[in-house]
Amino acid sequence: VQLVESGGGLAQAGGSLRLSCAVSGGTFSSYDMGWFRQAPGKEREFVVAIDWSGDTTYSADSVKGRCTISRDNAKNTVFLQMNSLKPEDTAVYYCAAKISFLGAGLRDPRTYRYWGQGTLVTVSS
Repeated sequence: VQLVESGGGLAQAGGSLRLSCAVSGGTFSSYDMGWFRQAPGKEREFVVAIDWSGDTTYSADSVKGRCTISRDNAKNTVFLQMNSLKPEDTAVYYCAAKISFLGAGLRDPRTYRYWGQGTLVTVSS
């Protein structure tokens, strides 16, 4: 299974970015998908996640109301729409996939088996 993120780059505070993650191999519609991020000198942290069906999403408190995850099972792609960006959103953003199991573990990076290489998001003040 391969995950390839795109859409990162430089944005101004208050602006928006949309990240994409294309998944190949495996059965995309059976995967829960998550976005995580890691800022310099910090641990990787949960951002948002979506279950296999797209019916249930989860967001970290730090991005709630600003970031939205969605998926297109026909295109094997998951998206992260980020609005009202803040300098503290600067990080490498990783897409991850896990076999769905009873809706458990979507916030925990340890449960995700497949990871992308990451895409850098830089937000200037």
